[in-house]
Amino acid sequence: LERLNDVMVELTVEVGRTRMTLGQALALGPGSVVTLDRLADKPVDLLVNGRPIARGEVVVIDEEFGLRITEVTTPRSRPS
Repeated sequence: LERLNDVMVELTVEVGRTRMTLGQALALGPGSVVTLDRLADKPVDLLVNGRPIARGEVVVIDEEFGLRITEVTTPRSRPS
């Protein structure tokens, strides 16, 4: 397993999703608000290469965003 330590992966924190028409997306500009499908107090998802592996809460540390992991998902609970 030690050989895998240097393999690069992409980590993504997904706050929420929405669907809109292309016209609606093109109309977005500074000050636009996009409503997401998740409530503000719900955990966000941590994805590795597009696959969810954990959930957590967004934190701010020295004016930078971070993620405090509160739950690691099991392979059975992960969507394929």
